[in-house]
Amino acid sequence: MSRPPLAAVGRVAWLAFRQTAFLLTCSLPLTGLPDVAFADTAESVGQAVYVAKCADCHAEDGQGVSGAYESALAGQRSVGELTRLIERTMPQEHPEECTGDEAQAVAAYIYDEFYSLAARQRKGLDPPLHVELMRLTVPQYLNSVADLLAHFTPEVTRQRRGNKDASPDTDGQQEPGLHATYYRSKGMSKADQLSFERTDTRLEFDFHEAAPAEDIPVDQFAIVWTGAIDAAETGEYQFRITTPNGARLYLNNDPGEGRGKLRDDSSVAGQAALIDAWVSSRKLRTESARAFLLGGRRYPLRVEFFKYQEPTASIKVEWKPPHGTWTVLNSQVLTSANVGRTFVVETPFPADDRSLGYERGSAISNEWLTAVTSAAVATAEEVVNRIDLLSRGLKRQSDDGKDMSEADARASFVREFASVAFRRELTDQEANVIKERFFVETESPEAGLRQAIVWVMCSPEFLYTDLCDPQQSRSATAAAQRMSFALWDSLPNDQLRAAVTGNQLNTPEQLEAMARAMLSDARTKHKLRSFFHHWLELDDRDLSKDRELFPEFDEQTIAALRESLEQFLDNVAWSDASDYRELMAADYLLLNHRLAAMYGPTNSLTEDADTAGPAEQANATDDDAYERVVFDDQQRAGVLTHPYLLSAFAYHNNTSPIHRGVFLTRNVVGRALKPPPIAVAFKNDEFAADLTMREKITQLTSDSACMACHSVINPLGFALENYDAVGRWRTIEKTKPIDTHSAYTTENGERIDIANARDIAQLALSSESAHRAFVVQLFEHMTKQTPAAYGPNTAEELRAAFEADQYNIQNLMVRIAVLAAEQGPVPAVNSTAATP
Repeated sequence: MSRPPLAAVGRVAWLAFRQTAFLLTCSLPLTGLPDVAFADTAESVGQAVYVAKCADCHAEDGQGVSGAYESALAGQRSVGELTRLIERTMPQEHPEECTGDEAQAVAAYIYDEFYSLAARQRKGLDPPLHVELMRLTVPQYLNSVADLLAHFTPEVTRQRRGNKDASPDTDGQQEPGLHATYYRSKGMSKADQLSFERTDTRLEFDFHEAAPAEDIPVDQFAIVWTGAIDAAETGEYQFRITTPNGARLYLNNDPGEGRGKLRDDSSVAGQAALIDAWVSSRKLRTESARAFLLGGRRYPLRVEFFKYQEPTASIKVEWKPPHGTWTVLNSQVLTSANVGRTFVVETPFPADDRSLGYERGSAISNEWLTAVTSAAVATAEEVVNRIDLLSRGLKRQSDDGKDMSEADARASFVREFASVAFRRELTDQEANVIKERFFVETESPEAGLRQAIVWVMCSPEFLYTDLCDPQQSRSATAAAQRMSFALWDSLPNDQLRAAVTGNQLNTPEQLEAMARAMLSDARTKHKLRSFFHHWLELDDRDLSKDRELFPEFDEQTIAALRESLEQFLDNVAWSDASDYRELMAADYLLLNHRLAAMYGPTNSLTEDADTAGPAEQANATDDDAYERVVFDDQQRAGVLTHPYLLSAFAYHNNTSPIHRGVFLTRNVVGRALKPPPIAVAFKNDEFAADLTMREKITQLTSDSACMACHSVINPLGFALENYDAVGRWRTIEKTKPIDTHSAYTTENGERIDIANARDIAQLALSSESAHRAFVVQLFEHMTKQTPAAYGPNTAEELRAAFEADQYNIQNLMVRIAVLAAEQGPVPAVNSTAATP
């Protein structure tokens, strides 16, 4: 075989060394050596074995040999994994020649010499990695702006009618549903007298020709619902009201005085209704509107309704979330809690770079700079319009006890605003710049305020996640912001800032305690949910199917399946065990009545009687509750066999073993795949009509060039052929029994039988590579960095800790957050980030 060219002297030395190594290898009785002797000679033995039996194909530094094995020997396997691989596959065609202690010795030599990341960096085979300075990603930007203004938004109080005392809501006062006040009307006074109050859990009422209560006149009355609504995902939400009467829907507004009077002109300043159907047509009609919301957050909601002389009274309020269908607002998403407005930037941003497989803020473009500027202007407008409310809790007097001028008060607000935005205390120079540049040299305090907010929002101190003095990179202030971005994709809150000033973030134990406390925040839950979306590729697939073949698989079914999967992921991840293994191997699905009829055993769910009358509808329960349905453990295995995923990785009219196999190989089993050498499209019409999908794929990928990868892909995909294109269990295809059995070669060279999803789950659960792949993807999603930038052994250390923690996902998140908090970016000449 050909070898890399060497200098003449070097070549002679190399050949002499190989000959000596070969003689040494032949003369050493490796098997049965005492442990001490083996430890003393392992390195030299491993090197000798490698030179004698491996170097011809892999070269002396493992970089590969043209015409033999051209790929470099590099990766993330442990020494144990390398040992098992060598025992089963090397030397090629004669693996029996290198087993036992000899295989272990050569594996250790390879790992320490050039295979591991640390070895490759030490020898200069790979460039050194570092934690890169990155700008905010789009989600980080949107969340940071929302939380920046939320810092200044006062707590919202609820004042009962006739009660002058008001106090902020506490957890004990929150109930599922909205707080409802029912009024007797009199002429133009729609909220003339309070009849009663209660919590309504579903906004769908049909009073017909009656009234909500006996003491309320039939001809005219009013109802006001107040509280908040939970948005699970970031995206566009649609709302609609159906009524023959008058109604308004207010979303994400500040509380406004005077709105309790239910004025016809809705004239509360700055409090426009999202849907204004106040003028009755006396006929049933529907009015709708759209709103962009950030996921993992709660938004104030108010619905006003009145009847005046119309023959009947009814109202239905619905929404359509991203990836969802029209649903009546109910207790699953409503709460009686009062919350403040969340400012949501609606400026369109260019997509973040995903070239490394995860979103990161590495790209700076004219489009991004334009978006940043536009968003800064919009934020400044929000602050100017709400400045009296936002500055309500700030200092209004100077040190000598005199009232501040308007300019001084605005400058004081901006200094606090900038400190929160920059995630640190301002320097004296920055504080002076704010006062002199924006409130001394400008024409008015309002103009200065507007300019100052734009300056803050366009500053690199805000736009970059870890821009600090290198001497402060290990400070508690830096740790707080790294932890908040890792878990929340946002800037530190009051609790984190207080921990910094109180010296409560200075030790690993303190950091861990804080990270665990942060897990309960809705933003953490949203971030983990977005990770699952990325890991399972939920947002990249079209689930639409041929309606003639699958008439039941409509928009409602798709939305229900997605909700089923979301609830399963949330339930597992946020349980006490938080067990990754349950994600892989659960023998149950969460099904509602619609899905149970399509996927589950008959009569598997309890039936809910629908007997509630108009006045009791507030406490009615939906019939779409999801319940656990257990299957034969050979039929279902966690996310691997969830119908949503099986449908996503299938054609519109048939299964797709290739799509399913590629997904399982990369995302679940954790094996890398090279781009196909030949791009061959699947054309169903070119195959005989009586062939099964397995037979078609076998023909399509039979070429040896294809089988280099499809020998790994196909067995995993074929193992799921018991599930049709919409994820239903089947045993027959085209009158033929379905064959799901295949021989599968693991990364370690072991030949195993794969026959069903349970076998795939067991493969993943027993594979260090699968665990490592999950750990790495979660690390990248949380930190926007590669684990190797935190040290060459970071991924393996986290994997080992994950295993020791019984695969607890929450513990893994805490470990990643603490690691990110403790280590900051290292300046690099060739950093891909740039300062605007």
